[in-house]
Amino acid sequence: MTTKQNIEKVLWNACDSFRGKIDSSRYKDYILSMLFVKYLSDVYKETREKYEKQYKGDKQRVERAMSRERFVMDESSTFDYLYEKRNDNQIGQKINVALAAIENNNSAKLHDVFRAIDFNSTVDFGEPKEKNATLKNLLEDFKDLDLRPSQLDNADIIGDAYEYMIANFASDAGKKGGEFYTPNKVSELVARLVKPKENDRIYDGTCGSGGLLLKAFAQIKNRKARIYGQEQNMQTWALCRMNMFLHGVDDAVIWQGDTLSNPGNIENDHLMKFQCIVANPPFSLDKWDSGFLGDASENDKKAKMSADLDPYKRFDWGVPPTSKGDYAFVMHFLHSLDDATGRMGIVLPHGVLFRGASEGKIRQTIIEKFNFLDAVIGLPANLFYGAGIPACILIFRKNRGANERVLFVDASGDEHYEKGKNQNILREQDVAKIVDTYKTYLADPSYGGEEKYSYVATLDEIKENDYNLNIPRYVDTFEEEALVDIDEVKTNIENIEDELSKVQKQMAKYMKELGL
Repeated sequence: MTTKQNIEKVLWNACDSFRGKIDSSRYKDYILSMLFVKYLSDVYKETREKYEKQYKGDKQRVERAMSRERFVMDESSTFDYLYEKRNDNQIGQKINVALAAIENNNSAKLHDVFRAIDFNSTVDFGEPKEKNATLKNLLEDFKDLDLRPSQLDNADIIGDAYEYMIANFASDAGKKGGEFYTPNKVSELVARLVKPKENDRIYDGTCGSGGLLLKAFAQIKNRKARIYGQEQNMQTWALCRMNMFLHGVDDAVIWQGDTLSNPGNIENDHLMKFQCIVANPPFSLDKWDSGFLGDASENDKKAKMSADLDPYKRFDWGVPPTSKGDYAFVMHFLHSLDDATGRMGIVLPHGVLFRGASEGKIRQTIIEKFNFLDAVIGLPANLFYGAGIPACILIFRKNRGANERVLFVDASGDEHYEKGKNQNILREQDVAKIVDTYKTYLADPSYGGEEKYSYVATLDEIKENDYNLNIPRYVDTFEEEALVDIDEVKTNIENIEDELSKVQKQMAKYMKELGL
């Protein structure tokens, strides 16, 4: 049987084939694409063998049955064919042709997933001799990996291994890693807080490689929900599409483009509405409005974003500063949230809680006029790749009715996480404590919080704080220092001085005996 560990070992061996030749931010795409091709090939091979046995070699019936399968492949696109050609001088081009055929034969599900990758690239691989050697090694690394469904330890290990590698590439990529990956336990926490339900439309407009969407989808046991997402980076968009396919989510709708200036979630000229939104947008994105300004920003350095430039009226509550895109994403998501049952969990930097000017006005409008804010959860520092600053999760709910309370949680203390070598880690008990606290708050109107951990504030209290949501204003985690006993300190000093005097006398005696 093939285990998750077997797959991870092969993937790391493949990494060794690239290290020192190509930057890890690039070679992850080649390795994960090859894993994808190997998986498709092995499923295709086993399925074909099953039908050949079932129909006793009747080619016509076999082909008819294969055409109704989840995906279509031809022999010249399989991994086995590419492996046979591993010594070919044009192996890079042959891989490209195979990938193009996979896309064309499965255009509804896999259109353009390989568009941003080129196995024949001289930029990444160098001259033909070096390129061919690297690609030969890559094919040999995957040769003995058996990904036939009958040989897999469980149905989820391909998707799990894919996610595992994305996480490791994110760690290796440092700051850039945060662009395409949200740590596993943070994703799970957000998903559990918003509680996706059967028949929900689940959306993430900054979905990266799709991990947060998949965590939300996994909360629905019968998998009866629809996934929607958008990602601007073409390579990361492709990773997301493959990630969805490997997790058995064939009908996910993932748009490619700038979510703010070119949102994909348009339905009848209006923003689509979603019952459940999860998101971890780029922290404090600079020049978030450049897609609205277009050529104006090139010709006029003083060109400014204004609410009337957005046809969907998302910024009528205020226009965030050009250097801080956090509230631009918040307003996009709130305008995309279902008015009746919409729940939203979004990961943001702490600055959104207290920054003033236009952001302060937007924050006040969201709380005072619309009453959408449901919870503010402070997380430990250094959880995210390339961002050592502490983050928070804001929970929003449409149709809160007469609820005039907001839950504040301070989960940043040392006892609420595990310290890691490069990144700190949320443990299961840390996630469970936050989720249980939120559940109690929702279920019990009399719940006031837990000392030094959580507090339920009224909207009047928030108003008194000028709509500043900085968590220490609400959750007092101050530890009083023990009172100092001056008499005891005085006695200790006297004892030390007495000991010192005795030592000095003894030293003087020794010096005299030595004639010094």
